Amino acid sequence: MHVITRQKLSQFWRQHPDAADALKAWFKEAEHAYWRSPSDIKARYGSADFLPGNRVVFNIKGGHYRLVVQIHYNTQIVYIRFVGTHQAYDKIDAEKI
Repeated sequence: MHVITRQKLSQFWRQHPDAADALKAWFKEAEHAYWRSPSDIKARYGSADFLPGNRVVFNIKGGHYRLVVQIHYNTQIVYIRFVGTHQAYDKIDAEKI
C-alpha cells in the first residue's frame, strides 16, 4: 500500500510521544501490506472498524488513540484522514473527515 502521508502521523507523535512506536509500526505494516478488501485488514487488525466510503478506524496503542484512513483497494492507496485521541475522535464525523 502507498500511505499518504506519513507527515500527519509524525506531527501527531511529536505531540504525543507515547504513540510514536505504535504509529511507526502501523505505518511500516501498512506500507508492506496488500489489502484487497476489508477482510484482509480484519485478519490482521481484529479491532478495526469499517465505515462507509472505504474508511477504516484503527485503535492505536491499545485503544488510547484512533487512526482513520480511507483506502482505495484498486490502486493500493491509503489516505490518512485523522489521527488523534479518543476525545478528539468523538468530536469528528469519521465518515466525512
